[in-house]
Amino acid sequence: MPKTAKKRKGRRGEGPMPSGGAGLIRFFEDETPGIKIGPTVVVIFAAVLVILTVAAHIL
Repeated sequence: MPKTAKKRKGRRGEGPMPSGGAGLIRFFEDETPGIKIGPTVVVIFAAVLVILTVAAHIL
């Protein structure tokens, strides 16, 4: 079976992306009150929750 040539769709504007998200970055970098936890802690808590849920279903 012969391979068919795939057409490439090129983007019209190859320029840089618009900087519309710059305001969101600045918003989330501001100091806000509350508990500060890092992403590593969130991943660990999620893994522990999954393990406890699986263990509860097994027992």
